[in-house]
Amino acid sequence: MSETSMPLSIVLAGEAETIRLGEELALTVKPGDCIALVGDLGAGKSTLARALIRAIADDADLEVPSPTFTIVQAYALRFPVAHLDLYRLSDVSELDELGIDEMLSDGVCLVEWPEIAARDLPNDSTITLRLTHEGEGRVATIDAPPKQMARLQRVFAIREFLENHGKTNVSRRYFSGDAAYRTYELVRDDYSQYLLMDWQPPPRGPVIKDGKTYAEIVHLARDVPPFVAIGSYLTEHGFSTPAILAQDLENGILLLEDMGRDGVLDADGNPIEARYLQSVACLAALHETPAPGLIALPNGTTYTVASFDPDAMKIETSLLVDWYLPHVRGGETDENAKQSYYAVWDQLIAKLDDAETGLLLRDFHSPNIIWQSDKSGIGQVGIIDFQDAMIGPKAYDLASIVQDARVTISPELQARLMEHYLNIRRQNPVFDEKSFLKAFAIMAAQRNCKLVGIWVRLLKRDGKPDYMKHMPRTFSYLRAALAHPDLTPLRDWFADAAIDIN
Repeated sequence: MSETSMPLSIVLAGEAETIRLGEELALTVKPGDCIALVGDLGAGKSTLARALIRAIADDADLEVPSPTFTIVQAYALRFPVAHLDLYRLSDVSELDELGIDEMLSDGVCLVEWPEIAARDLPNDSTITLRLTHEGEGRVATIDAPPKQMARLQRVFAIREFLENHGKTNVSRRYFSGDAAYRTYELVRDDYSQYLLMDWQPPPRGPVIKDGKTYAEIVHLARDVPPFVAIGSYLTEHGFSTPAILAQDLENGILLLEDMGRDGVLDADGNPIEARYLQSVACLAALHETPAPGLIALPNGTTYTVASFDPDAMKIETSLLVDWYLPHVRGGETDENAKQSYYAVWDQLIAKLDDAETGLLLRDFHSPNIIWQSDKSGIGQVGIIDFQDAMIGPKAYDLASIVQDARVTISPELQARLMEHYLNIRRQNPVFDEKSFLKAFAIMAAQRNCKLVGIWVRLLKRDGKPDYMKHMPRTFSYLRAALAHPDLTPLRDWFADAAIDIN
């Protein structure tokens, strides 16, 4: 039993409640977790395990046989799951052949009749779930280490949130998660399906400059209110964002409209030109919209959109010298090279003094555009993932989609997208095209210098090598930006540093 967490007790009125508990456990378990299922014959252990495995698979018809005779039944799902029944083990020494430690290295274990293995199950990651009969139903008593218990309490808090907003006995499935401590669930009832955003503030992180962390310097959102505020602003001005159906700002829980899965790419991952053209038209409309001031929130507070200030711009570009250069050179970047690089960016950022500024969404590109085929005009461009929006050079977002980091946009299509955007903006007599194109080149270079560092950081720090496939494309976009005459200082720096960007 955990020494620092009080057990949870949940009444299970019938089999449906046991299945529901298994489905909720599927939302909270992570690789390395071991669930020890304790209970007499007929207590519901197999029912719960079957529900959990099917929920992780998101397949209600998945065949989940009892491992009574096979001892172990393995499933290759979102992460590996091993279902063990130790009832027929005659001696604890037989556990060595099963390799539970190896199973837990990258997956989850469900262990029925765990008593024989009590000394071999990990103390720091074992969730003990005891099922006992009570009247016509059962009681589930759950004990777990603090980290696992916190996850369990969160999943039950979300159950309460849903019930308080009329979503009782809904189906909940894991949908996605990211590095910002946000996870999403797909919630289904008899009428529709929704997305639930579960956003818990991440740890603050190390201080790196002027008492601030990297996330604070670049103004990354840490909680739900920025998403609600920016979404409110965009919706008010006629842009398509997920409707917020229920919210708990203090606890970081939102129930959202599910806008679908249709994007701006075809089945082969290539850009659909008409949708990209409509997306840049949507940006042009946004860039003709007044920038937000104070945005009122439902809880009576207000939100002020942060500025994309020089500190934020500059520290993002530092990812190139902090991550990319050490990767390709096999050692830390020389301090003189760093300082000369920063000096170049001081010059370039100063050139933005006449840039047209307004709301920039920060990541306006293919992963964050959901095509709304039932709407018309700019309403077809469904916008998500806008919580990190800032006030800064409007050209940033155009660079983000014209040079889509995850999709190869040919030079010819880039030119058509630029011309389509500019033709719309030229209708405004105060639009300064020359200044805008200068800002576009600087922002494109800034974004791509950041990205080459991010791809390496994802590889080295986060163990995600797949992002490196974007590196050649990112450098091709960077070369295009460096062709602008105002980018000569940065082009010269790459040449002087003998960095091959071809």
